[in-house]
Amino acid sequence: MVKVAKGRLKQRAKRFSIVASHFNEFITKRLLDGCLKEFKRLGIPESHISIFWVPGSFEIPLVALRLAQKKTTDAVVCLGAVIRGETFHFELIARNTAQGIAGAALKSKKPVIFGVLTTDTVDQAYKRSQKKGDNKGRDASRAAVEMVNLLAQIQ
Repeated sequence: MVKVAKGRLKQRAKRFSIVASHFNEFITKRLLDGCLKEFKRLGIPESHISIFWVPGSFEIPLVALRLAQKKTTDAVVCLGAVIRGETFHFELIARNTAQGIAGAALKSKKPVIFGVLTTDTVDQAYKRSQKKGDNKGRDASRAAVEMVNLLAQIQ
């Protein structure tokens, strides 16, 4: 019989950091609200959550890596919104932010969760950051808890 390990959504005194982008803050705040509400619903005390604001999504990976390297951080959730404009800038920021966040996870060997929206329009970003319904910030907090618990099982 094959043994299957699955991360649980029960939290055991873990500490989480959130890195949030000021750019497109009107969307990021909606993601952050969803993230914090879900952490609370999962029983994570506010004292176990730290929030760090950066200028834009491009700056998220550096701060995420620094936080993930701390012994007191079990997982990092990265939140932001990159919305397509008229230039190639969108592709550069979206691609490098995603690669940087993935690199931070691999280098730190801790969950660094990608909760950065990359959308063509503001309307698409609003639809992915609803107070009730689809909210990728909420999904990111769930992924962080699940991954922390899964990695604990593997150790």
